Amino acid sequence: MTQTLDAIYEKGVFRPLTNPEIAEGESVKLIVETASKINPEEMLKLAAQVYEGLSEEQINEIEQIALARSNFFTENNP
Repeated sequence: MTQTLDAIYEKGVFRPLTNPEIAEGESVKLIVETASKINPEEMLKLAAQVYEGLSEEQINEIEQIALARSNFFTENNP
């Protein structure tokens, strides 16, 4: 089973911020990925690049899909 948990590393120990769904004493394998710390200016710069190189038509299509949020949570059952 795979779980993604946020944790804090302190005093040599990883402390999960939520309770993992594992038995006490169970052996696990950790893959550590540090959280990216982007300052607001860098985030705005990245956001400005989202539509770079796209036509006005492509931008409008993307925005219409984003605004139709009800489509994000429906199940596609054949």
